[in-house]
Amino acid sequence: MAIGQQLNTLSNALARGLQNVGVRKGDRVAVSLGNNVEFATTTYALFKLGAILVPLNPAFNEQQVIAALGHLEASHLIIGTETNLARKEPRSNIPLLTHLVPNLKGNKLESERVPSLKQVIIVDNSAGRVDCSEFRATVPYPTVLEDGGNGRGLEDQGLRNDEIVNIQFTSGTTSMPKAACLSHRSILNNGKGIGDRMLLTPEDIVCCPPPLFHCFGCILGYMATATHGSAIVFPTEAFDPTATLKAVQENKCTALYGVPTMFIAELELLASGAVPYEGFQYLRTGIAAGTSIPAELMRKLHRTLNLTELTICYGMTETSPVSAMTTTDDPIEKRIDSVGRLMPHVEAKVVDPNDRSRTLAVGERGELAVSGYLVMKEYWGDPGRTAEVLHTDPASSEPDKLWMHTGDEALMDEEGYVKITGRIKDIIIRGGENIHPLEVENCLFAHDSVREVSVVGLPDERYGEVVAAFVVRKEGQRAGEGGNLSAQEVRGWVREKLSGHLVPKYVFWVDTYPKTASGKIQKFKLREMGARMVGEGLGLGLE
Repeated sequence: MAIGQQLNTLSNALARGLQNVGVRKGDRVAVSLGNNVEFATTTYALFKLGAILVPLNPAFNEQQVIAALGHLEASHLIIGTETNLARKEPRSNIPLLTHLVPNLKGNKLESERVPSLKQVIIVDNSAGRVDCSEFRATVPYPTVLEDGGNGRGLEDQGLRNDEIVNIQFTSGTTSMPKAACLSHRSILNNGKGIGDRMLLTPEDIVCCPPPLFHCFGCILGYMATATHGSAIVFPTEAFDPTATLKAVQENKCTALYGVPTMFIAELELLASGAVPYEGFQYLRTGIAAGTSIPAELMRKLHRTLNLTELTICYGMTETSPVSAMTTTDDPIEKRIDSVGRLMPHVEAKVVDPNDRSRTLAVGERGELAVSGYLVMKEYWGDPGRTAEVLHTDPASSEPDKLWMHTGDEALMDEEGYVKITGRIKDIIIRGGENIHPLEVENCLFAHDSVREVSVVGLPDERYGEVVAAFVVRKEGQRAGEGGNLSAQEVRGWVREKLSGHLVPKYVFWVDTYPKTASGKIQKFKLREMGARMVGEGLGLGLE
């Protein structure tokens, strides 16, 4: 049986099995799994039923899971016995489940904390480390699949393309994630547009380490490959750079996905010889997304991994998610300096962030707003925050058209290429001058001793705000004034390459950053951490 046919049959069987345990069209079904075949099958089963897939970050703690389930009044939860996290030992989910369902060993599922919850379906991914046979209040995933019968197609479920089929919790660059409601039409068409730009065919094999619980994995990965008949490879349940490179080698992958931190980890393994440099000749394309891509990293990916047709995607959860993307043959400077042009059937404008009714001219920086099929329907159960970002333009010829205001600062050039220059709220205003963190970050990333860097603004009595750089040094580099890389050298590099007002007043040596599930650095947490360290006299400041 062909793989595609097998997936169709399995998802039909699972859909019928889910019906047998009470899943109905419109029900919110939460899924807390890593990148595995069960998650892949569940995605299609729920879509066929018209139930709403709610992917949860498996790293969520008890309170986050309960809050998510309660907010959406979820009816079912599909969860692994363990959660696999990057660079950590597997974590048992039994304490979480016991907190959610105290009578886990009883005959009937009851949850005072989430009264809407009807059933918990267990995927045993523990390789024997967890015995879930005594948890009678739950249902094993294989039982649900078996109860679905031989996998014949479902009867007409009365599905419409504009119905909500996927609720994605925003990745949380702010402290309070929101539940963005996406439709069949928005995610399927977005996936097709992404695959078109990558020139995907049934001959392509895409290695996808980004998580299925995030738009990167489930839409840029799963929907893009599905609409083009391409194969998709999930190396491990959670990101592992060694497993990713080996998956590329063993499967002769033609495309590789990642956020910058993933690509950096993979390049370091190759540079150190930990993974042999062989078997990458089939690679040609892929996607880099999630955050800004430093120019030097792009060049390394071209040289080292043969990703000469690597594409850049830009978007947000609320836009299903990709609104702009480069092509495989865009000039290299456009792939380094922009996020490409708008996707088909998408409109955008750059507006004055202080007066959203005023559209700016070509080349002017302002807030990017997006409109089209890809815009979310709403934030579930949160009309207030929905109204903060979805706006109409009464002065337009289409006054009822909704625009998603992204919060990103951008400009568009004469050719239609979009350049993202930062988050509006991340701009540093030093003595009345606007400083764009990305400019300083790109400069420092080009330094041979810098592995990663993130720049934020910190309060300052004299200037209002000043530049602070959080630097992760490369392996073998010692931090501090007596080491190979000093704060003076960091500042001198910026002063030489850019200008004096962009030089960091504070340099902090860190080993990692607080990040969202999709790999975005949570700058609000860096600002909090930096302010605290300065107050404690720990910042390498320069008066």
